[in-house]
Amino acid sequence: MPVASTFEEQTRRLSGVVAIPVTPFDAEGAVDAATYAKLVDRLITGGIEVVTPNGNTGEFYALDAGEARQSLEITVEAVAGRASVLAGIGHDVASATRAAAHARDAGADMIMIHQPVHPYISGDGWVDYHAAIAGAVPELGVVLYVRNPAIAGERLRALGEAAPNVIGVKYAVPDPVRFGSVARDAGFDRFVWIAGLAELSAPGYFAVGATGFTSGLVNVDPATSLAMFRALSTGDYPGAMAVWERIRPFEELRAANGNANNVSVVKDALAQLGLCRPDVRPPSRRLTTAEREQLFGMVSSWGLS
Repeated sequence: MPVASTFEEQTRRLSGVVAIPVTPFDAEGAVDAATYAKLVDRLITGGIEVVTPNGNTGEFYALDAGEARQSLEITVEAVAGRASVLAGIGHDVASATRAAAHARDAGADMIMIHQPVHPYISGDGWVDYHAAIAGAVPELGVVLYVRNPAIAGERLRALGEAAPNVIGVKYAVPDPVRFGSVARDAGFDRFVWIAGLAELSAPGYFAVGATGFTSGLVNVDPATSLAMFRALSTGDYPGAMAVWERIRPFEELRAANGNANNVSVVKDALAQLGLCRPDVRPPSRRLTTAEREQLFGMVSSWGLS
């Protein structure tokens, strides 16, 4: 398939629910490959078209390089061509470039470059960082993960000119007005715009131009995330807000204490459904007994099995 056609299809799929799977661990604390594959298959059979191994909900920063490669390889095998694999990569340029090359060689369709965590970021340096990584894998679509409100639309526009394979922006600054301005300054039609703060923020971002959103909740209940997407994509905001109201307690529990429970809530919900262990790695922690009981009430009310 020609590269242009491939990017067109990836853009279409990114305009949907972009799942960020958890990384399950076994009793010894290692990546549980068999369980990981089952969780990914559950997402795909549930209707998800983009899966992002090594995202933040996958505890990217708690995995070593070998575990990140393993997680990607498990995902590619489990997906088996039924959906797109968007591999999370990051860290320094050299490490990110190696990870991008591995993603290409392992069979991923796209890469998502995590927000640089370097304390000293210039606008020009931000462009150079992403252009270097994207340039190493021109055959792969590239999605940017933008969490820094200082990154202006003009920087995204410059990067788009320097790197044609940058096709999407996962925007995770909690400000839909800023998002709307940045998207239009960058060139609204140049990229696919993904609401990067999951379901609770999705309605506000869709109102100003997002066409997809990322989700950790989708691990627990793919049907609910897809129901919100269908409502938003057809302009049915009352329908979307009905879903919003139902999942709000779950997402607020994840966001408590500065997002301390972001991964823990999802894994514990999966554990309550018998799908994986609830274990997380530091600096995350497992839920308290009170939090688990609160979560049990939510999951039970959804009628999942």
